[in-house]
Amino acid sequence: MIPRPRSSGGSDISGETSERASRPIARTFAEETPAPEKILIQAINYAPELIGCGKYTTELARYLRSRGHEIEVVTAPPHYPGWYVRRPYRGSSYCSETLDDIRVTRCPMATKAGGPGLWRFLAPLSYAITASPAVIWRIFRFRPAIVLCVEPTLFAAPVAALAAKFVGARAVLHVQDLEVDAAFGVGHLKGRQLKRLAFLLERVMLGLFDRFVTISRKMRGALIAKGLEPGRVEVLRNWVDLSVISPREREGNPFRAQLGLADDVFVALYSGHIGAKQALPVVLEAARALRERDDIRFVIAGAGPMKQRVMELSADLPNVLHLPLQPTEQLNDLLGLADLHLLPQDRGAADLVLPSKLGGMLASGRPIAATVDPGTELSDILMDIALLSPAGDGGALAGAVAQAKAQAQDMSERVARGLRLAESLSSARILPLFEQALLEERVNSAEIPVANEAA
Repeated sequence: MIPRPRSSGGSDISGETSERASRPIARTFAEETPAPEKILIQAINYAPELIGCGKYTTELARYLRSRGHEIEVVTAPPHYPGWYVRRPYRGSSYCSETLDDIRVTRCPMATKAGGPGLWRFLAPLSYAITASPAVIWRIFRFRPAIVLCVEPTLFAAPVAALAAKFVGARAVLHVQDLEVDAAFGVGHLKGRQLKRLAFLLERVMLGLFDRFVTISRKMRGALIAKGLEPGRVEVLRNWVDLSVISPREREGNPFRAQLGLADDVFVALYSGHIGAKQALPVVLEAARALRERDDIRFVIAGAGPMKQRVMELSADLPNVLHLPLQPTEQLNDLLGLADLHLLPQDRGAADLVLPSKLGGMLASGRPIAATVDPGTELSDILMDIALLSPAGDGGALAGAVAQAKAQAQDMSERVARGLRLAESLSSARILPLFEQALLEERVNSAEIPVANEAA
């Protein structure tokens, strides 16, 4: 028997919310008790994973269960970040368990630590193959009214969508990551013919779904450009639990003591997944430019396939310190360690993913320095909140860090705007909208603009 894992959580969230949040129907929906439905969720990531898509899928499943819906989950063994299966789970066999009154079926998956090269393709493909019989069996046995699939990974979604049609269920795709675009954007996959074939298969897969929920308006636009009807695609941002993340006093932070940092040392913190899309080399370039500053330290906290490489590249930098991925109960203290949050992003992945760690940064009440290019959605969201510098420019990021240190007393307005944005992203606000999106047969409007309600 697999032991009950701890509550999942992480430092991940993002952006503004949908216009739906301001509609009276959205406010009253959470106060009503909708008729309970059977909902099956198929997702490669789930608890006890602490960050990334698994965090949000888990929180959504728990919320829906708390609302009286009957929930089942088909997923892989926990493997993110790092692409290796965590004990006591095994990647070679099927198993089932009950977490938070939710039946969870786990399917075998081939993994290799770090997910190098072709393994970024083979690992999700292996899961898609092994999950197919499991999701068919559970859909025909469970008879859900709604089948929700989460991208990534799109590989596993078509079988679930087809099985949903056989039992008359509505098939909904939650697009957290335009994984095909991103794989080519950051160089995991290459080649013109391969790209053409991948996008053709993607379009066929997307056509199997009745409805789509995604996390940014640029991602919505990309989905519409792939041939989807605008009225089938809705934007709902990832959320932040404000009961878990809130501003903390700087003094007495346990991580500052653990790292032996004096009270007058300014901490620039990166926290979260350490992979190619996170562009950590730009942070190391900034640290190298500021290595003579005894009053500034860079802290990199998290895990992922690039962690070892990042540690090797920073071995000669005394101003760079490292922390492991932290459990949920220590997350607020970790975010409170920052005098400045760092949000780097690979230029190739801009607008193909939206860093979900943003919400936690905003809710922690600390200023942010982000490496983003003008015109990207992240740039639009953070225009009046963060210190912005071009993607890939370590020297410019170093300048932003030095500016934040010099003007620490003048950052209060930016922080206040960030806290207002975090309020608009609260889980108490977004999760009822997600429930509503699942239960409604169709988006009410063919065009749903996204408003920054916190500005």
